[in-house]
Amino acid sequence: MSWNNLFISNAYAQAAAPSSGAGITDFLPLIGLVAVFYFLILRPQQARAKEQKTMLGALQKGDEVVVLGGALGRVVKVGDSYVSVEVADGVTLNVQKGAIQTVLPKGTIKSI
Repeated sequence: MSWNNLFISNAYAQAAAPSSGAGITDFLPLIGLVAVFYFLILRPQQARAKEQKTMLGALQKGDEVVVLGGALGRVVKVGDSYVSVEVADGVTLNVQKGAIQTVLPKGTIKSI
């Protein structure tokens, strides 16, 4: 008998657990998680992106808008990728179309 056998015992592999053969039921929690992720995150995000795209497509001269930085202004000129927004008398900002956050109802700027 050696000193190793006195202090360190041998580690033998255990027998394999019997397979239940469940198959698809093992993946049901994962499938449920993917479904919840899709309905709570992806679908609303796609709907918002679609609304934003239609809003930017319908943008025209005279619309009152809010820019991402929070500036309120009236659209003076609409280009392919840029929009000129008048934020004060004689002060015009050129911003990308994607920077337009919201189109306000007419007369909102005067009421503020």
